[in-house]
Amino acid sequence: MFLKIEDLGTTIYSYQIEQITEGDENILLQAMASAEEEVRSYLSAIEWSDGRPRLDVPAILGATGTNRNALLVRMTATIAKFYVIELCNADVIYETAKERYDRAIAWLKQLARGEIKLSTLPETPELDPDSSGTEPFVYGSREKFNHE
Repeated sequence: MFLKIEDLGTTIYSYQIEQITEGDENILLQAMASAEEEVRSYLSAIEWSDGRPRLDVPAILGATGTNRNALLVRMTATIAKFYVIELCNADVIYETAKERYDRAIAWLKQLARGEIKLSTLPETPELDPDSSGTEPFVYGSREKFNHE
């Protein structure tokens, strides 16, 4: 899983998680899995002009530890927190959580539309427009001009 339980500590206090979930870790795991799936849906919407996925979503969400994109971890944790607090409003300001959830979703939509870009997210190779569409084009892999 992309998120770890510890990652939620950046968006909600552990005592609040304990109160809301009554110590049931499965609630957290479900919220985290749901948040990851929601993020996956936005990342998968980013495509090359030929309709292929632009981002290597399995690599992005399969990353672990410090290899994960910190901002994407934060946004995913914000979404997971919202799923947790839907269960109960125990010492959590619902309006603030909802506002932050909405902001995370708006950010993901901007990312999916290409209005913002995370340079550290791995991409799939772009196809050479002059090829039959079967070979990935890697810039600098062929000479563009042959003067001899």
